Amino acid sequence: MADAPTLKLVTPVPLAAPAGKRRAPSRRTTRARRVLSVGGGKGGIGKSLVAANLGIELARRGRSVVLVDADLGGANLHTCLGVELPRTSLSDFVERRVERIEEVVVPTGVPNLGLISGALDHLDAANPKHAQKMRLMRHILALDVDYAILDLGAGTALNVLDFFLVSDHGLLVLVPEPTAVENVYRFVKAAFWRRVRNVVAVYGFEEALREVMGDGAFRSPVEVIAALRERHPEAGATLEKELHAFRPRLVVNQARTPQDAELGKAVVAAWKKYFGLSMDYLGSIEHDEAVWRSVRARKPLLLARPEAPAARSFAAIADGLFRIDAGGERSDVPP
Repeated sequence: MADAPTLKLVTPVPLAAPAGKRRAPSRRTTRARRVLSVGGGKGGIGKSLVAANLGIELARRGRSVVLVDADLGGANLHTCLGVELPRTSLSDFVERRVERIEEVVVPTGVPNLGLISGALDHLDAANPKHAQKMRLMRHILALDVDYAILDLGAGTALNVLDFFLVSDHGLLVLVPEPTAVENVYRFVKAAFWRRVRNVVAVYGFEEALREVMGDGAFRSPVEVIAALRERHPEAGATLEKELHAFRPRLVVNQARTPQDAELGKAVVAAWKKYFGLSMDYLGSIEHDEAVWRSVRARKPLLLARPEAPAARSFAAIADGLFRIDAGGERSDVPP
C-alpha cells in the first residue's frame, strides 16, 4: 500500500476482542464490561464534550460508568463535568503514590458516574514510560464497572493509538470541516497499521508480513491480507480474523445542516471503498447554542439543557452502542 508506513517491530499492547463476542463476566468478575475511547486526531472537535455527556447518558440508564481523562498532559475533563480540580489524579497512580486506580476515582455528582482526572503535575505525563502505560492499561481494563470511557488526547502519538486500540469501542469524533476530515482519516489509518503491527508481533508473523509488504504497493489492506494468505495461509487467516475486530465507530459533531449529518455516511463509505474495512456510523450531534453556553457555565449539556437538540443526540448514540453490545446487526447508517 502506497501510504502504509514501514513495518517496525513493537511491543504489543493488549488486543480488544470484537464487541459482542466477549463473554459477559459475572458481577463478581473484576473487569470493565466495555471500554470505550473517544478520539479523532484533532483538538477542538468536542471529544471531551462527547465523553462527558455520553458518560452521563449511560449512567442515567443505570450503568456504572467511570470517565478517564486519558488526555495525558492536557487534562480538562473535570471542567466539562463542572467538577473542581480533584486532589487525586492519574499523577498519583503513575507516580505510585497510590497502588490501585480505584483510589483516584472521584464522584461527579451524577449517580453511577465517577471520574479519574488526568495527570496534571507530572512533567512527562504525556509520554509515560512503556511499563507505566501498560500498568495503566491493565488497571483501567480491570475497573469493576459497566463502562470505562477514555477521553483521549489529540494527534496520533503511539500512546493515544494504544489506548484507542485497547478499547471495545473506538469512537471517532468528526466535525464537518476539511481539516477535521483529513485528520480523522489520518488517525484511523495510523490506528489500523498500529493494530497490524501488534497482531503480527503477538503471533510471530513479522517476517511473513515483511516479505509480502516488500513486493510493492498495495491499494488496500484487503490486498495485503490476500497476498499473505496466498504465501502464508496460516498468517493470512489469523491476521484477517484479528483485524475483523478493528471496526471504529463514528460520530459527527456540530452538524449545522442535513448535509453535515450525511458527512458521516460519506466517510464510512470512503473507508470501506479505499480500505476495504467497515466502520459504524452512530449519528450526529446538532450544532446548538446550548453547547457553548453549558461549557462556559462549567456544566455538562445533559444537566444544563437536557431538552436541547444536541443533548437528545446522545440518547441515539447510546442506543447504537447498546445494539452493538447486544450482538445486534451492525450498520454503516444509523436507524
